Amino acid sequence: MPVTLQRYESHCVIRLDGQITLSSAAELKELLLAWLAAGTDLQLDLERAEEIDIAILQLLSVAAREAAGAGVKITGRASSAAFVAARDSGFAQIPDFPVSGPEFPGSRDDQWVK
Repeated sequence: MPVTLQRYESHCVIRLDGQITLSSAAELKELLLAWLAAGTDLQLDLERAEEIDIAILQLLSVAAREAAGAGVKITGRASSAAFVAARDSGFAQIPDFPVSGPEFPGSRDDQWVK
């Protein structure tokens, strides 16, 4: 399954693996809603994402906005392919957008970054 959610006491982790495209959008939306209902912080793991499209990036952007309103935060790391998609589409420049990668100014490979 390319989209999974793991719940922990203090946070949730959503992983996106492989090709994450429009066909995964409904599933991702449901997991993001489940995470928001949990009221915890989110670690977004896109390190194994091979492809990500604009529909997914839009969902992540909305999730970041909703997180700010709910007082929770999203941290995340992305594969080069996912980060390039976010950068090239302009999403990576949005304040609080939850996708970063090794090319993103200020990010580090050894930690989760906002």
